[in-house]
Amino acid sequence: MESTTIVVGAGPAGLATAACLTQNSIPYLLLEREDCFAPLWKKKTYERLHLHLPKHTCELPLMKFPSTYPNYVPRNDFLQYLDNYVDHFHINPLYLRRVVGASFDQDSKRWHIRAKNMVEGGGEEEYIGRYLVVANGESCDPLCPHIEGLSSFQGKVIHSTQYKSGREYQGKNVLVVGAGNSGWEISLDLAEHGVRTSIVVRSPVHVLSRGMVSLGVFLVQYLPLNVVDTLIVMLSKFAFSGFSRYGLRRPREGPFYSKITFGKFPIIDVGTYKKIKSGDIKVLSPCP
Repeated sequence: MESTTIVVGAGPAGLATAACLTQNSIPYLLLEREDCFAPLWKKKTYERLHLHLPKHTCELPLMKFPSTYPNYVPRNDFLQYLDNYVDHFHINPLYLRRVVGASFDQDSKRWHIRAKNMVEGGGEEEYIGRYLVVANGESCDPLCPHIEGLSSFQGKVIHSTQYKSGREYQGKNVLVVGAGNSGWEISLDLAEHGVRTSIVVRSPVHVLSRGMVSLGVFLVQYLPLNVVDTLIVMLSKFAFSGFSRYGLRRPREGPFYSKITFGKFPIIDVGTYKKIKSGDIKVLSPCP
């Protein structure tokens, strides 16, 4: 099957690409390995999740968020926005197509995309296009590291993509392994539900407020990166004081430098640090 453009992935980036192509009357095919668009948001997010940045920075092209939405958009409102976006631009992904390979033919100047059709038992299909857009996301696959002794643990073990709410863990002891944004906010949700919560923090982390992130995103347009990082770290130290007292360390590299260079996100705090200071969340360090 041939089209002008092949787009891989029907998350927000893939949907935005499809809308812009539609707006410019450019034919495309949108391939998605799951059975719905935005599967990460629809299937693998927890109930209390909000966008961490103000809504004007998170809008997809050609359609604003409704004026009634709060500045930090909740998960369910964002999903409704995506539903409206798909309907408005008549986006029709080809679902259950798992891309397994792509090559560019120099003679025809065309991309040849191989995908398994999971609807029909995994048979392979070929899609051809002049242009290829890869929009499969940077956090699309869960990572479950090997932990010695975990197989003999008698309690429940889940990945953060399976977590929905702290309600089902009330009265229990829960250990959160990993201090990315998911682990940090899930710890907060657990603590707010009265769960005895601990979190393992292995590496140094930058903890910023939503306002600090928004300020940094604005300033990097006009100031050198190192100047912005210095300012944001100074604000973070003031707002989140006593880091070492709670077993936490800050990286030597600045938060925006780390994001641009290593793809490492700073933690955006919406209340977890306060729970750490109060003792409702205990910070643990892994054994050396």
